Amino acid sequence: MLAGAAAGGAAVLLTPPSAAHADQVRDRAASTPLRAEGHDPVTLHWLEKDTPAELTGGTTWGVPWPAGSFGPDQKFSLATASGEQVPVQSWPTGFWPDGSVKWTAHALSSTAARSATYTLAAGGPATADDAVTVHAGRDQYTVSTGVIDVVFPRKGDRLISEIRRGNTVIAKDGRLVASRQDRPDTDGAPVIKTESFTGFVSSVKVEQDGPVRAVIKVEGKHQKGRRAWLPFSVRFYFYAGSDAIRTVHTFVFDGNENKDFLNGLGIRFTVPMRGELHDRHIRFAGQGKGVLSEAVRGITGLRRDPGAAVRTAQHEGRATPATSTWDSRVTSRLQWIPAWGDYSLSQLNAHGFELRKRTKPGHSWVRVDGGKRAEGLAYVGSPSGGFAFGMRNFWQLHPTELQIEGAAGDEAQTTVWMWSPRAGAMDLRFYHDGMGQDTYPEQLDALEITYEDYEPGFGTPYGVARTTEMTFWALGATPTAERFSQLAAANATPPLLASSPEHNHSAKVFGSWSPVDRTAAAKAVFEDKLQAMHDYHRGQVDQRSWYGFWDYGDIMHSYDGTRHTWCYDVGGYAWDNSELSTDLWLWYHYLRTGDATAFRFVEAMSRHTGEVDMYHIGKYQGLGTRHGVMHWGDSAKQVRISNAGYKRFHYFLTADERVGDVLHELVDADRSFLVLDPGRKIREGDPFEPDPKAMPVSTTTDWGALAMAWLAEWERGGNPIAKKKLLNGAQTIAALPNGWVQSGAITYNLADGKFTGPSEPSVSVGSLSSVFGLIEVMTEVVALTDDDAVKKQWVNFCRLYNATKAEQKEATGSDWGNLNLRQAYARATAYAASQLDDTALAERAWQELRTGAAGYPDDHDFSAHRVEGPDVLNPVDEAGLSANASAQFGLAAIQCLALVGDEI
Repeated sequence: MLAGAAAGGAAVLLTPPSAAHADQVRDRAASTPLRAEGHDPVTLHWLEKDTPAELTGGTTWGVPWPAGSFGPDQKFSLATASGEQVPVQSWPTGFWPDGSVKWTAHALSSTAARSATYTLAAGGPATADDAVTVHAGRDQYTVSTGVIDVVFPRKGDRLISEIRRGNTVIAKDGRLVASRQDRPDTDGAPVIKTESFTGFVSSVKVEQDGPVRAVIKVEGKHQKGRRAWLPFSVRFYFYAGSDAIRTVHTFVFDGNENKDFLNGLGIRFTVPMRGELHDRHIRFAGQGKGVLSEAVRGITGLRRDPGAAVRTAQHEGRATPATSTWDSRVTSRLQWIPAWGDYSLSQLNAHGFELRKRTKPGHSWVRVDGGKRAEGLAYVGSPSGGFAFGMRNFWQLHPTELQIEGAAGDEAQTTVWMWSPRAGAMDLRFYHDGMGQDTYPEQLDALEITYEDYEPGFGTPYGVARTTEMTFWALGATPTAERFSQLAAANATPPLLASSPEHNHSAKVFGSWSPVDRTAAAKAVFEDKLQAMHDYHRGQVDQRSWYGFWDYGDIMHSYDGTRHTWCYDVGGYAWDNSELSTDLWLWYHYLRTGDATAFRFVEAMSRHTGEVDMYHIGKYQGLGTRHGVMHWGDSAKQVRISNAGYKRFHYFLTADERVGDVLHELVDADRSFLVLDPGRKIREGDPFEPDPKAMPVSTTTDWGALAMAWLAEWERGGNPIAKKKLLNGAQTIAALPNGWVQSGAITYNLADGKFTGPSEPSVSVGSLSSVFGLIEVMTEVVALTDDDAVKKQWVNFCRLYNATKAEQKEATGSDWGNLNLRQAYARATAYAASQLDDTALAERAWQELRTGAAGYPDDHDFSAHRVEGPDVLNPVDEAGLSANASAQFGLAAIQCLALVGDEI
């Protein structure tokens, strides 16, 4: 039985859905004897290799452990490369079936000694000089890091009421703001009504309370009058001794896309202003290390010079010398120098930002400067303290904006606009009128030409979400240009610690994979192909500018060689939406290489596909949307797209609580089959009548995705129903005469996850059955459960998919027809070869991979060539690759190398 508990005094248990269940998990751990074998210390390195100058308050990361290494109450220590012990907070996030720890999460503060590498080992952690604490009051929570105190009201229109540094209020009245209009900006008709909304808090939860890391989760909705909509979840992260507040903001769209056009979405703070106008400083990060350094009232570049010491002090953000030391020709005329109280840096596309300022409302904006891609950080304050505020992926998630208002007055307003009001309103309406596709036969016919599965009313954004990461600093003084640039770099790419591919592989997590191995020439050939393929798809993101609020993180499905462009406007060939497990391939690529660019690529995809491509509320909750021109446009709403297996890597490697929320959401995704009939367009006979005891859940594509969610929940020590459904499903499918290829009236019981079906053998198998994670989840299930009947039936499936028709018929009573995606299923053959210790089967797996049926044959050219001139809008690189074929070749090659590499 899995069990979980907080690491000794370090943290509360995050994963169970209730405190009562957390107690049950701890009780199971106490009642289950466990002989922990221990493990050698693990070396950790910074993901980007270079030691970072700044952190976003701190960093949190995950580490896997082999089964039996440690019990759930194990404490850990952390030491620098020189051996200095530093404070670390540790807690378990995943467990092996024997109750031992499978994954742990660890938190390090930015105030700890910085080192190029750290060593994580069993043992008591060093004590933090300034532990972060959380005090629960009647109406509020107060988080104290030892440097700043932050107050969270339990209810009301403020997320944060006050941020103090010592006795100084640096910022206050932190609140969410949103606005809508009743018509789009693009249809020619005037906007009749515009409304502004403020986020109202309904719940505040303390998820961790120190000593190194504290987490506060705030939930609510945006309100005006009687309307409450746009549910939000905002987590605030604090680290001991730090003045930073990392923030993860999620909102869900629950409006009517034909009437609700969002034209602004942001988080706003009020910043008390102190000091003379010439000692009030403005900072904006530009591209790279660039910084705009100005004052509200500038005293440089004037006709009269106040003196070099004065000019230098203002420019560097220090207090200027007493005005009595200035040239009197300046001090006598200060009142004639304009005070610039309002600033705005807007990034309305991925290729250009604009900086503007004005003296105050009612007067014209003056252009300051511009550039290509801003780092996304701003500051307003004085030598006695100020507020820095920024957004990660600022230019990638355009249209964005950082705004300062009223800096010349007693209080300034700072806003991080996740959707800038300068950009025009979001238009989430479906992109065509249906073109007469009013019946299922018409929709199926249209599918044959554009590959889009259209159905009226299904292309709705109701229930999709977006998550944005931000960081705020309550600084004791205006930062130097160098430090501000360092803060901007940390905000843009939060530093992360990671264990090596070799250690992660030795822990035997995530099934069949192995670190990159070029020791043999034949292996090096495949390693080169895998790297070239990855480089190409990653490079296409920037070349094709696949950025934007709703798009960033996804890639395109198929390529149009005639137009030299991806099929962005051709139905099901446009956005990929995880089709054929693209995310899975990219996560395995990172695991094998440990490469930072690989991690950042798949991290963005995982964040996107786990938010935008799936539904979090509403009638399609728990389902994802098939590939298409709009991320939510296709009528095929499926668990294979919302697949927890694509997000599980992200959670365990980073301990990201928002990803954990999404994984929890998917535990009950099987309930969606009561609402939506996946076979409605091809169903014959009786109409669909949902029955919880006999649901139309497939044993392959559907069950494989559901199984991933249950596996993750079981690992995390969550709801016991997950383990029950996972094991019941695997056992009852294996008990069918032909297991995963059994045909006939097979139904699923919602209550316990069991399947029932015919007692006589028959066959039905599709090429897509196992390419959405079924092979990967079964690899782990077989290893975890040691169920001989399940193992035998699954290995049989893997052996037979690419076998001869005669072999299939002999084993199952009939052949399996003309199957597709044979290269993809080379990994199934390799798995069977490994389990059966069959050299001939291993050689067959390599032959299947090299033949490349429905994929990339051995002589396929993975190199890209440049296309430029009048045939294309911009110079581009082309290669004969598609997202689907690359994902399946990648997964097959990775698993063949891991399972039967010696037989290559």
